[in-house]
Amino acid sequence: MVYRTRLKYTDSMKSFIWDRYGQGDSIWSIARSFDRSSSSIHRQIAQTGGIRPPDRKRRQHALSLAEREEISRGLVAHLSLRTIASQLGRSPSTVSREIARNGGSTCYRAALAEQSAWDRALRPKDCKLVLNRPLSRRVEAKLVRKWSPQQIAGWLKRENPDDENKRVSHETIYRSLFIQARGALKKELQETLRSRRSIRRAKNSSLKGIGLGKIPNAVSIRERPASVEDRAVPGHWEGVLIEGSKKTFIATLVERHSRYVMLVKLKDKKLDTVVSALIKQAHKLPEELYKSLTWDRGSEITNHQRFTLETNIKVYLCDPQCPWQRGSNENTNRLLRQYLPKGTDLSIYTQTQLNKIARELNERPRKTLEYETPAARFNACVALTG
Repeated sequence: MVYRTRLKYTDSMKSFIWDRYGQGDSIWSIARSFDRSSSSIHRQIAQTGGIRPPDRKRRQHALSLAEREEISRGLVAHLSLRTIASQLGRSPSTVSREIARNGGSTCYRAALAEQSAWDRALRPKDCKLVLNRPLSRRVEAKLVRKWSPQQIAGWLKRENPDDENKRVSHETIYRSLFIQARGALKKELQETLRSRRSIRRAKNSSLKGIGLGKIPNAVSIRERPASVEDRAVPGHWEGVLIEGSKKTFIATLVERHSRYVMLVKLKDKKLDTVVSALIKQAHKLPEELYKSLTWDRGSEITNHQRFTLETNIKVYLCDPQCPWQRGSNENTNRLLRQYLPKGTDLSIYTQTQLNKIARELNERPRKTLEYETPAARFNACVALTG
């Protein structure tokens, strides 16, 4: 086994990490640049909750390292403080205080004095929620009720339009949650955020550029024929995976014309598993009743060309983050949650049990079908094709 020495990240390295993270690069890809594990980079970013610390700047009139080196050389040469100050263009009192606070004339060292000055200047300012505990408690109470920081900030501004002390920005709330060193809000409150993230994600963060999130030869939903859009012709389906606990999945398929639903058991969401299951399900139906499939833009459908080749069924992919483009499917999935609540281990259901759930849904009258059942509408289509 090869052991690597511990890497001490310099200021320039840290700046490089933050630049890459701000551009949307993944922690994994940044770690590869240093030949380190992703946990090494994550530790650097997590220290400030994914929020880049501001660059520290020297005050305009503060002594520089070069000036401190001049002071050190002057002391070695036994020059008087007034002479050293005159050479620097500084007042004697400035030079005197500098030497006194850094070990005196016999122990003064420029590099140590420079570092001590930076350390003394590091005085983090307490944030508003630390200084105003009643306001902090109000924020905590709303976070516990699953309010977002933006909702809390907006509500406080509406309730207290003329009192700045009773208001706080959503950015301050986020920073207090992500930067635990502030000591304003408990770390457990991060769980109340919808994302449940412990660090802030970069605005430009994306799976693009590292080979993820890309589906080769994808055909956009925008290229779907008008006959599919108006639902007048049967045989056009919408599908997606729904996820349960312990990384368990099932595929849901809904026919657009009749709202007929089929459920497919999956052992995992690997490419071959999902596509093979969809192919098997497609072969159970007449060709006239399975002409196209509109799917979410998930990685599990990357091998869509194999599905089309073996079934002669065209696959159209929705735009990223546009679930409403599969409206029938999304609505049916909400109905399914009555049988399969979120957090359910879906692996415990057999295909027979899933068929029973689908049958119950298909035998329920639907308002959108003028209270006809999906089963009756779909069976009428089957009879016509037969």
